Amino acid sequence: MASDNKPKRQKSAVTADEVEKTDGEDGSMQINPSHIPVSVVLNTQSVPVEPQPIQSDGKRRNMTQSSQEFKHKKLQEMEDEAKDNRDGAERDEENMEWLLRALGYSVVKRRNLSGEAIDREVRNFSKLLPEHRDSDSTFVVIMSHGSRINNRDAISGVHYHKKKNPKDVYFVDETFSHLNSVNCPALIHKPKVILIQACRGGHRGGVEVHDQVPDSDSWVHREKDFVCFMSSLPDTASYRNTKTGSHFINYIVEVFCELAHKHHIMELFTKVTSDMASRPGRTDDKLLPCLERTSLTKKLYLFPGL
Repeated sequence: MASDNKPKRQKSAVTADEVEKTDGEDGSMQINPSHIPVSVVLNTQSVPVEPQPIQSDGKRRNMTQSSQEFKHKKLQEMEDEAKDNRDGAERDEENMEWLLRALGYSVVKRRNLSGEAIDREVRNFSKLLPEHRDSDSTFVVIMSHGSRINNRDAISGVHYHKKKNPKDVYFVDETFSHLNSVNCPALIHKPKVILIQACRGGHRGGVEVHDQVPDSDSWVHREKDFVCFMSSLPDTASYRNTKTGSHFINYIVEVFCELAHKHHIMELFTKVTSDMASRPGRTDDKLLPCLERTSLTKKLYLFPGL
């Protein structure tokens, strides 16, 4: 049961461009080149939404947790016990997989991909017609290095090098293209949640201040019912603790564990943003995630345990 393997809610977050900024054991900032593994978590599930709740009709898969088992733990209660040497990025992957499974999602996980391979995997994921047709929502989670290239958010592939291999990237906006109404008709009218844990540039986040298609549809929006939650603002770095993982993923786990049974996803994301703004990690920077290209037309409730 997932209750026997609770994720460790933790204190720091991910990377910058081709270089990764991390917390040292003494709390200082350290630089580690190309240290975080590229991971793509792709998954799908049935969940109710409002104002017209979608009936799951028994289609929710891998729902093994009850509401009682989906327990919230505070940050200080989920400190890493350091019983192994897994990297903080692996903690993020572990925690996100646990959370999605606890919410009833079936999970497809890929690791250490090139930019081209990330694109291929997201494209292949969009073609899972039976799974998407029977589901009510989907999540796409991408965790890696990142940067801004020609005003586009780029995810670094595993072979990325700023000078030697600068083209090994995946552009985040391609995710919207792959999952839109034209290329993924099975997800029309269904919420598509995209989570990106990666840098979007190298600037600090804070400054010092003095004071298939439904038969009834003959026309649909090309891009609708998306929400993209990113770990940092444009042109801003994101941070990760080498032991415990990223602020972004850890706050998502904490907030969802506490409130997903009663609040819709936009409220959850607002709470994550508020917590990250008011409770910075061991770095002194003010870390702030942001929502982008949001086009949800209904309130999405995850309701773990139902």
